[in-house]
Amino acid sequence: MRQYIDKKNTQKKAYYNDRFYKAPQVPKEEVDSDEVFAKDVESLSSKFNLKETYIQRGQLVVYIEAKDIVKVMTFLRDELDYNFLSELSAIDWLAKSGEFEIFYQMLSTSKRKRMRVKYFIKEKQEIQSVMGIYKSADWAEREMYDMFGVKITGHHYMKRILMPDDWHDHPLRKTYPLHGDEEAQWYEIDKIFGKEYRDIIGPEERDSAKIVEKDTHNFARIKHEVPFGAEYSEEPVDTDYQEEDGILIVRKLSKKDVKILKERP
Repeated sequence: MRQYIDKKNTQKKAYYNDRFYKAPQVPKEEVDSDEVFAKDVESLSSKFNLKETYIQRGQLVVYIEAKDIVKVMTFLRDELDYNFLSELSAIDWLAKSGEFEIFYQMLSTSKRKRMRVKYFIKEKQEIQSVMGIYKSADWAEREMYDMFGVKITGHHYMKRILMPDDWHDHPLRKTYPLHGDEEAQWYEIDKIFGKEYRDIIGPEERDSAKIVEKDTHNFARIKHEVPFGAEYSEEPVDTDYQEEDGILIVRKLSKKDVKILKERP
């Protein structure tokens, strides 16, 4: 048995006092450690201002200036054979520095290499669309606008893609309430039935962890196991452990046959 150490009620203490706790980063490697990446960085740096470059988990990470994004992506496609844009999105650092970190995940199928292009922008700063270079950026840019509110110029249809057009705010911002705001609770009621039905239907339940004790349609085991959709009752219900016409070679058991041992035999 381990020696007891008084924790002095650590449950009431915050584990991390720093709101912006930074987990240890994956080690960064020098670009020169990979011959292919070294040549790519040399080519890029001859045309553009690179703020930082390194290799992390086998892929090249390059920080550029936001104004150069279209030219950089064109250069990557035409000169460096990065022919596939697999993902792009944003990271919310608004509370810390007032900025978004924008990233583009690139793949060169001929080189079998991956590169991540990054840059920082201010909250209301607009960025240029790269959909004219990589068609895969179409929905990804719309999602970034929808979820983070990053405005993109040059896109042919810059509308929300997941949330309704009249939705308030952007759900992946760190300031967005986890269960939505008051408007989110009434949105579907108001749109489908009308505001006059608020008192009849009630607000939408947005807590995914909530368990309604008397709901036997969505919860099969509340206090005791009950059949699907059965009327709620406080009395125990006898449930067989094997359905009718079950496996012949297995003895059929029911709760009536169960015995609870008070001590080990």
